[in-house]
Amino acid sequence: MAATSHIFSVNLHLSQSPSTLASSFLPSRQFFPTSSPKFPSIKSLKRSLPGRITNINAVLSEREIPSKVSTVTKHCFSKSPIDGYLYCEGVKVQDVMDSAEKRPFYLYSKAQITRNFEAYKEALEGLDSSIIGYAIKANNNLKILQHLRSLGSGAVLVSGNELRLALHAGFDPTKCIFNGNGKTLEDLILAVEHGVFINIDSEFDLHNIVKAARSVGKRVPVLLRINPDVDPQVHSYVATGNKNSKFGIRNEKLDWFLHTIKSYPAELKLVGAHCHLGSTITKVDIFKDAAVLMFHYIDKIRKEGFEIEYLNIGGGLGIDYHHADAILPTPMDLIDTVRELVLSHDLKLIIEPGRSLIANTCCFINRVTGVKTNGAKNFIVVDGSMAELIRPSLYGAYQHIELVSPPAPDAEYAKFDVVGPVCESADFLGKDRELPTPDEGSGLVVHDAGAYCMSMASTYNLKMRPPEYWIDGEDIVKLRHGETFEDYMKFFIGL
Repeated sequence: MAATSHIFSVNLHLSQSPSTLASSFLPSRQFFPTSSPKFPSIKSLKRSLPGRITNINAVLSEREIPSKVSTVTKHCFSKSPIDGYLYCEGVKVQDVMDSAEKRPFYLYSKAQITRNFEAYKEALEGLDSSIIGYAIKANNNLKILQHLRSLGSGAVLVSGNELRLALHAGFDPTKCIFNGNGKTLEDLILAVEHGVFINIDSEFDLHNIVKAARSVGKRVPVLLRINPDVDPQVHSYVATGNKNSKFGIRNEKLDWFLHTIKSYPAELKLVGAHCHLGSTITKVDIFKDAAVLMFHYIDKIRKEGFEIEYLNIGGGLGIDYHHADAILPTPMDLIDTVRELVLSHDLKLIIEPGRSLIANTCCFINRVTGVKTNGAKNFIVVDGSMAELIRPSLYGAYQHIELVSPPAPDAEYAKFDVVGPVCESADFLGKDRELPTPDEGSGLVVHDAGAYCMSMASTYNLKMRPPEYWIDGEDIVKLRHGETFEDYMKFFIGL
């Protein structure tokens, strides 16, 4: 069946970097069937709309949206079986590249963020007053935070600045949880002032929370973060619930903590227990094992006279980074492991999703600088690097990589290491990837880049942190300015 022609508009909301704070505006673009006249050039657009267009790299090329692109897809970024291009929510990624700044950037699907949150919300139906606390450390883009807050999310914080950002984004402080094994007194005072939940992580943490409570003159709702000593079977860097972890209190110290909390009735109100096993967990039984232990501790805490209201089971669900159609636990699977126990113990549930809410909503978009061979190794060199996306270098993490556009008909397939320009042998985005040999300037994407990618970006080699965009309906909207050299130099003004 021939593809049906679609006529619609896409507004690209772009503005310049903070160093100029000058807005750019691109009017609605009409996309026509291939039989229509060619789209007017930038020069002709500027002539017809004087003063309305500034700092535009390119307009979107004309295109026809395939009529049979599946609307039910496991990944919001998917290749069209009709034209071979990569699409995000019906928008051709190549068109975004042609319009955005010519540098690496992150591209999100707003609709996928919504779908992911709604999956958690649906899973929690029947568990009244439960809290979905989004882990801000996974991705701290202000616009994304505001969107999640509008959907009803709370926030999980691990620093005073994350708390400040959450307040700026409009999160309800009573749906915020302050975690961390090294919270400072200054940050604790801020948390107490705003009435957020605070997790007790150690003896000194408890005493600092008491100091903060006395400084502010408020009683603090606290949870005990108990280390359940459950092996999450993940990379050791992201395992947080085993006995050798720096996080949480050892369960054999529980009696000491309960006795000490009782001695500060004016400062501390123990309202719950918390555990966090780690990240990228793919076996739901691991959560169940930890939950059974946690209910044992809750029963013990209640026998000591505490009115426990909350169980915080943390986050940590993994995603399909390999795009191998793996059957992974869903939010419903996770909640079902503890649902009956939560109800039978008359508890409210707190969960702390980060990666599973945001990772698969985003791609990191690069351009190919060139292809080379050294010894037995083939390399695709791109403009992105470990500075913008460090997970592969830091954890040996795998993220799926593919080209944005269909390769040339005569392109040879080979195994490549996809590397960046940073002066480190550790600077790679993927190794031994079977890919068609790309042309210079071709687009290349690293999938599932929404979590722990931009939030861990650096300016190593003075590569400036990249801009961020999302697809919002038919619009391509800028979410964050890319940093510039001028922004960097501002740190030295007046010194």
